[in-house]
Amino acid sequence: MREYDLVVFDWDGTLMDSTGHIVHAIQQACRDLALPVPAREAASHVIGLRLSDAMRQFCPVRQTDRLPDLIDAFRRHYQANLDQVTLFDAARETLEAIRAHGVFVAIATGSSRAGLDRALAAAGIGELFDATRTVDECHSKPHPDMLLQLTDFFGVECRRALMVGDTSHDLLMANHAGCHGVGISHGAHASEHLQRCQPLAIVHSLPELASWLLPRLC
Repeated sequence: MREYDLVVFDWDGTLMDSTGHIVHAIQQACRDLALPVPAREAASHVIGLRLSDAMRQFCPVRQTDRLPDLIDAFRRHYQANLDQVTLFDAARETLEAIRAHGVFVAIATGSSRAGLDRALAAAGIGELFDATRTVDECHSKPHPDMLLQLTDFFGVECRRALMVGDTSHDLLMANHAGCHGVGISHGAHASEHLQRCQPLAIVHSLPELASWLLPRLC
């Protein structure tokens, strides 16, 4: 019996290989404003959060008035060479295989609506998703709002929805919503960090995800 009726993917670091690009943009933005430059681990930890919440982590408490400038600097660096950021290997094939089993496929991301739409258009895979949710329509992760909106939209029970993500924010969102979660380690957070959220499994690539998931969709 099929275990899931809805599979929800995070975008950055899960389907799109953008973690390094985002980390670099955060670090360059901090350099522009002569703020302490975070290490890669610290910068990657905030990926998946609403942009303002993420950048606030790197703005000194006594300089919060500089947050808008820091966000603007991040956007400038993020958008530079964005066309060089690509999907992870087998992203399209994995999505098509899941859809072939008759389940809904969606995205829940900390990106803005404009940013996600632009990325989907560039990647050419927008037609593979039945719905998408961003922080422009929902509370930021790990609040369960994105998943609750999606399960309500499709009329799917939370226990029959699976969240796939590369960060603890994704997996905690799944826990808070009463959905299942699978971590993928090729993005922002290391396997040991994902494991603390007690996902059903941790996979290391999209083909490995397909091997784990497809038998559960039959």
